[in-house]
Amino acid sequence: QVQLVESGGGLVQAGGSLRLSCASASRTYNSVGWFRQAPGKDREFAAAISGSGTFTRLSDSVKGRFTIPRDNSKDTVYLQMNSLKPADTAVYSCAASFRVLGSIMESPDAYEYWGQGTQVTVSS
Repeated sequence: QVQLVESGGGLVQAGGSLRLSCASASRTYNSVGWFRQAPGKDREFAAAISGSGTFTRLSDSVKGRFTIPRDNSKDTVYLQMNSLKPADTAVYSCAASFRVLGSIMESPDAYEYWGQGTQVTVSS
């Protein structure tokens, strides 16, 4: 049974930082992504990383503020979020695939497995 376990969400003031974790109870995935969904809005791609960790992709809205490090020894992918803004408020979910997604890493439909989501709230 594939299971993704997220943690690290919470309430933070604008300009602050949070680190989200996406841990797997099973083996390492080839592609892992982070998506977010704000109330009343569609799910939005935030970041993704390849299995080796050498290839990453960030959306324009988070580029320069977020990073997506990966620790394969712990089967964990992180979303390091710095300089947070109220517009970053959303439920953040990690997604994973055993496939090498390449150019379709930004598409939520490309992932087979999803975590339960964790709330991030940024106050002004």
